Amino acid sequence: MVLKILLLTTTLLVSCTGKNNSNHSKNIKTMNQSDLKNEKTKNYEFLKDMYQDDYFPEHLVDKGKAILIDLCRQIEIQEPSSLEELYTLTHAATERFNDLEDEFAENESEMETAAAEAIAMDFAFIAVSYGYDADVEELIGPRTW
Repeated sequence: MVLKILLLTTTLLVSCTGKNNSNHSKNIKTMNQSDLKNEKTKNYEFLKDMYQDDYFPEHLVDKGKAILIDLCRQIEIQEPSSLEELYTLTHAATERFNDLEDEFAENESEMETAAAEAIAMDFAFIAVSYGYDADVEELIGPRTW
């Protein structure tokens, strides 16, 4: 009897740590833009100017877009009740953009003026779409680009 329980427990542990389960966890963390509740952000073309400029590698612009979609998701989940709470979320997203700088450099690109403007515009769009009257520079306060 004890051996059966041990075998069953081991089987369950192995199946819970298998490849399919880790992929499932990743899918839970990743949200598609179409899953957003806010109609404005759901239908918005994030980082449009960066996608139209070949200087910016598309796979890195995709990472930036994912950061913005995740920011929207965080706003929808946490529903910040003050600008300070919103800034906490936008600062975390800005830090994630900061982390992309090396990848842009490795791909012979950089997050220069055009990128900074496109990203800042989208942060402002997100804030307005969710009903916040936020300062754009404060939204992206910790930026290094």
